[in-house]
Amino acid sequence: MTEAEPQGTPPPGDPIELRLRRALGDRSIVLVGLMGAGKSTVGRRLASRLGLMFRDADIEIETAAKLTIPDIFAIYGEPSFRDGEERVIARLMREGPLVLATGGGAFMRASTRERIAERGVSVWLKAELDVLMRRVRKRGGRPLLQTDDPEETLRGLMELRHPVYATADVVVLSRDVAHDRVVQDVMEALDAHLNGPVSPRLDSQGIAAQ
Repeated sequence: MTEAEPQGTPPPGDPIELRLRRALGDRSIVLVGLMGAGKSTVGRRLASRLGLMFRDADIEIETAAKLTIPDIFAIYGEPSFRDGEERVIARLMREGPLVLATGGGAFMRASTRERIAERGVSVWLKAELDVLMRRVRKRGGRPLLQTDDPEETLRGLMELRHPVYATADVVVLSRDVAHDRVVQDVMEALDAHLNGPVSPRLDSQGIAAQ
């Protein structure tokens, strides 16, 4: 697991987009994390930077079921939703390379984690509780937060899920900055994970280029 620290301007050489596409090959980038972490927003922008398809697993599930996720939960229950989620993610992983945003509970299934490890690189977008709460309050339709105390519910989900999210290949802090800054953090963390530190270029006399 590689945890990202915000970086400065990368050293000269091949563009980071080219390095990542080359290192990924036919693997996909899979974004995991809690609701409100920014997986869909960051994922779309990341896919655009890399010239890859973007897929949102929740949207794909709703399309396949012809129901909204709240309706799936209400009619069939969470276990049935999770089964369908696993099948949809398995299908999407076969369509790679792409950038895939997953639902908050998807990475909790061992079989899904194994499939992601086989065909992709996982990135945990980690956010603090206050950041998540500000974001989820702006958008309803979160079945797991339909409780008397949504903040306490989300805190419980963090305690349960963070140890599993921490097994992702890369961890990037999702904070209240411009989305493009978080996208750049993700790319730099992936570059470090896939390619290792970039050595400085040397001139003919063996001196590092400025």
